[in-house]
Amino acid sequence: MEPFFYFGMMSLLSVLVSCDPVPDGVVHMECHERYFMIAVDRSFAGDEARFEAVGKPCMILKQGNTKDRTGVYAITKSYAASCGYSIAVVPSSSCIELRASYFSCHTANQDDQVFTFSFNLLARCDGAEVVYALNKTCLPLLQWSPREVTCEVNYMEVSVRSEITCAAGTRKDDWNTLTTAHASATSDWQVMFQNDVEQIAPMSLSDARERGYVFELTDGRLVFRAPYGQPHAFISMVNGIPVEVVHATLFSRQSWFVIMVDLLTTCSIHEGTFEDGHVVFETPEALYPGPDATRLFVGLNSELLEPSVFTDREDIVIKNNTVQIRIPFNMDGGHRKSVASGDLYEFFTFHLHMEQLFDDEEETRLRLHRMLVTPLLLHPLFTQNQTVVEEHMFTVYLGDIPEDVELLSFQLNGHEILWPLANTSSYTIVNVVQPNHQHGYMLKVPFDDPAVSQEFCAFHSVKYSLGINYTLRVLPENELCYHSVSVSALTDVSPPVLDAACSETGITFRVDHRPLDFLWFFSVGSEELTSELAAQRGYRMTNDSHALQVVVPLFTQGFQYEGITLKGFLGTFEILVKERQTSAVQRSITKTCPFTSSEVIACSMDGRMTVLADLSLITPSGATPSSSNLLDVFCCPVEADSTRALFSFPLNSCSSKVKLYNGEVIYENEIFYYSKHASERVVVQCTYPLDGLHRLFSMHRFESDSPGSGRIIHSSQPTAAPLRATTVLQTRAPAPMRTSGDANAKLLASYGNVRYFRVLKSRKPHPDRRKGLFFQAVKRDFRHRG
Repeated sequence: MEPFFYFGMMSLLSVLVSCDPVPDGVVHMECHERYFMIAVDRSFAGDEARFEAVGKPCMILKQGNTKDRTGVYAITKSYAASCGYSIAVVPSSSCIELRASYFSCHTANQDDQVFTFSFNLLARCDGAEVVYALNKTCLPLLQWSPREVTCEVNYMEVSVRSEITCAAGTRKDDWNTLTTAHASATSDWQVMFQNDVEQIAPMSLSDARERGYVFELTDGRLVFRAPYGQPHAFISMVNGIPVEVVHATLFSRQSWFVIMVDLLTTCSIHEGTFEDGHVVFETPEALYPGPDATRLFVGLNSELLEPSVFTDREDIVIKNNTVQIRIPFNMDGGHRKSVASGDLYEFFTFHLHMEQLFDDEEETRLRLHRMLVTPLLLHPLFTQNQTVVEEHMFTVYLGDIPEDVELLSFQLNGHEILWPLANTSSYTIVNVVQPNHQHGYMLKVPFDDPAVSQEFCAFHSVKYSLGINYTLRVLPENELCYHSVSVSALTDVSPPVLDAACSETGITFRVDHRPLDFLWFFSVGSEELTSELAAQRGYRMTNDSHALQVVVPLFTQGFQYEGITLKGFLGTFEILVKERQTSAVQRSITKTCPFTSSEVIACSMDGRMTVLADLSLITPSGATPSSSNLLDVFCCPVEADSTRALFSFPLNSCSSKVKLYNGEVIYENEIFYYSKHASERVVVQCTYPLDGLHRLFSMHRFESDSPGSGRIIHSSQPTAAPLRATTVLQTRAPAPMRTSGDANAKLLASYGNVRYFRVLKSRKPHPDRRKGLFFQAVKRDFRHRG
């Protein structure tokens, strides 16, 4: 890539108009010891801006220059090289820079001490091309050396003192004839060029000007200037370094003696190399006669530094009569530019300014300007996964982005996202400024975002994966480059935990929704807790976007009861958390609460019925519930008060009745007062699923997979009338499973402690029995058999 380019000649596209003065801060002008510099902000002038020189006519080239208006000269590429201008747009810089030699054309020169520059800046303003006048006067402080050589980027220039001290008869005024020679082809002054092979025939000054050479005489100096690559120049190798040489001898025959001026310019044309992260420039240590270069100064961007500054850094090496300057590619003072070519690249440009002093009989001062450019270097972007799993969010930082590169868009697992983001986006991205002229972007994406992929792994863990493809653009060219990164996070997932709270009428369960709750489900016993199941059993369930709440009223199916006394009892309800894939129980949420009620019945898994019954309707006048009993008159209450009685007895005792119906085993007993006039009765029942019973009766134990459901039935029984239920209290267990008819035979074989069976076939369907077999097991002592 070319490090700079020169402005070509452009035709005026519109009438030049005046505009307001140049805004502050967009144009910067500086006077240096041997040149004048203008820097214009490209954002103001644009890349198509151009300069014109304004000033006195100059007898130089007749070709290549366009005089647009009186005293105004367009600075083209060829005109700049011949007239002492260099104009560069460095791609890595934000400025257009013009440098003008103090001896440049059209510069007002007073005694080689005061130099006045006048230029026009042509730029676009509101669609029209406008002219901004730029003027500056410079007064160099450094005294001129007898010979001064300038090696600019596009031309070579040498100036020598014009005072002659030689043989008698030589007059200083004879130099004034050189001024006439600028305009006359018949001037006695001639120039002869020499190279390393032959001596070229002399030519007149007018012929030399036609070939692009410039000769000018000031009040005290003779100036010679030549663009690089002239036909009379030659390349020579000095200590292995290429140098370009133009050797011109200016002479005039005056009467019987000849006046000759030797004008020699020698400049290193080493283009620079890139070695081990350094831009390396080389030049011979002694380009001009003399034992050594007495002093050496090096700087960047026209600022010369003392030799010790570079020497301490080991950036200047003088070895084998060669000066080697090594500049780290990221050294301050250079200009950086990004380039997009699939990946992101960069190159660095350095404006090297070097000065050497050679001391032989008279001092020679050599100044060199070079634009050094690195090759394209890959600029890796830095990505860091800063995700904190507990935040349940990806946090990815993309850094080391140069300031001339910005984010255009990005993709999340293939989903295109434009930047800036919409206000409704669930993720955020923030531009983070870094102190080293770079910046970065912090992207946050929640784990539960639809763009994030999820994979359920073993041991209750979930892997979240996110592929990010960034699209960046390089300014101002809008070239695109891309960067990709993949991040993942593994989380240990625990089953949800429900909060439970007691109330007077039941238990309330509540759980806040989490992103991964879909991995589990809730169940009551073996059945999944759904809205349908809740409606069927009388639970009150609400489920919104924030939480699930289930209110379980007392005495609904699934409650277990224990610790029943006249003062109260404990009710327990359990909700299971199961893994959805395997239905395995992962967690049990059990809540036990104290309750009070006038009636309650519990059917235990070990075959015991505990019942607290309200006997106020069947208690005869003057009697108390403590004198009540079951079918077996010897089965009396455990506790009693004025209205209630508490019974607790094994199911296969106290003359309990047993019946089978539809896969269920029903144990039934009655609470009553022994009176032939009694019209009220209290029936108590416990019902178990038949397939959940391991043994109906055994000598020592009763086994059931789950508690039974109980009922307390308050009913009236008039004489010669069927039993009529009036009030019923029911505690429900899980719904029974239907079994085959062979269960009846198995049942008969398992009655271990029953003396005999009475098998009745119901003639009329009892409201609580319907069709089926009714078994009555009566415990009777053999001594009473009649």
